[in-house]
Amino acid sequence: MLKGRVFNYTEEFTLESGRSLPGFQLFYTTWGTLNEDRSNVVWVCHAFTGNAFVKDWWGDLFGEGKTFDPAKHFIVCANSLGSCYGSTGPLSLNPDTGKPYYHAFPVLTNLDVVRAFDALREHLEIEQINVLIGGSIGGQQALEWAIEHPEKIKRLVQVAGNARQSPWAVALNESQRMAIEQDVTWQLATDDAGLEGMKTARSVALLSYRTYNSYNQAQREGSSDLKRIYRAASYQRYQGEKLAKRFNAFSYWQLTKMMDSHNVGRNRGNVEAALRQVKAETLIIGVDTDQLFPLGEQKYVTRYISNATFQVIHSEAGHDGFLLETDQLSRHLDTFLQKKQQRKTWIPTVF
Repeated sequence: MLKGRVFNYTEEFTLESGRSLPGFQLFYTTWGTLNEDRSNVVWVCHAFTGNAFVKDWWGDLFGEGKTFDPAKHFIVCANSLGSCYGSTGPLSLNPDTGKPYYHAFPVLTNLDVVRAFDALREHLEIEQINVLIGGSIGGQQALEWAIEHPEKIKRLVQVAGNARQSPWAVALNESQRMAIEQDVTWQLATDDAGLEGMKTARSVALLSYRTYNSYNQAQREGSSDLKRIYRAASYQRYQGEKLAKRFNAFSYWQLTKMMDSHNVGRNRGNVEAALRQVKAETLIIGVDTDQLFPLGEQKYVTRYISNATFQVIHSEAGHDGFLLETDQLSRHLDTFLQKKQQRKTWIPTVF
């Protein structure tokens, strides 16, 4: 049975920025049972607006008879710091004021999140993670963790991720934050501040998550009536409304900043030197139509990790292919986990 718990860290937690949190909490789930030598741990780092209930959003990979089966594996997934599903974030109470942090919440990095996850790992008395897997921002965090604590990660799987955020992705995130900041309610100290702006931000984000072809296939018009509401237009509005019911603009703003700061080479010499620190058997997976984290970024990561394999998911869905193309993803994972790996293959690129 999947179980949700809260880990409370009660010591001062210094952030990469130099600021600190007076402790934090992480909401996490476990699924399955630790074996006797605690060697069956699968740790999942969730995507941008994801949560700790991995079956909710990667259910075709996790479950009975699936690639990651709780009958065989002990599956752990923790909600990221800065998010809003039970872990410390902008809507949490600031103990210094007795009120929610809101705009005063410190900007976090993926390294901050990884250090919090590692504190939870120690709390759970897990010496080594057998498989660490993450997609998108979760893939960024998984890679950061494998560099920060290389001896703690046996196998690493990064899906649709990268080693540092590109100017293109930063620009997309800034456009989303600008939408939030244009909302007249954004300056208010209320839980729902900036929600209308966040709906627009989500619409902007979707254009980088999907592709021309995916919209052409799913949102094509069946009528020429000028009075109709265009399917693509209603889809953008629907997705904004849907997110507003489960998320908040403060966490959204924070997590885009977290992605922007992603650079595994910071304070480690350079990106290449950082990647060479990874000791885990590594599988890097990209989506061939991904416009947000294109294949060149995954090939670059593969090149500098000594024991890495590179595979491609073929999809019309773009970046979201890492969530949607689970049949292909399962095949790549099964091959990797069974150690029937092919040699690295990539086309040399300049990053």
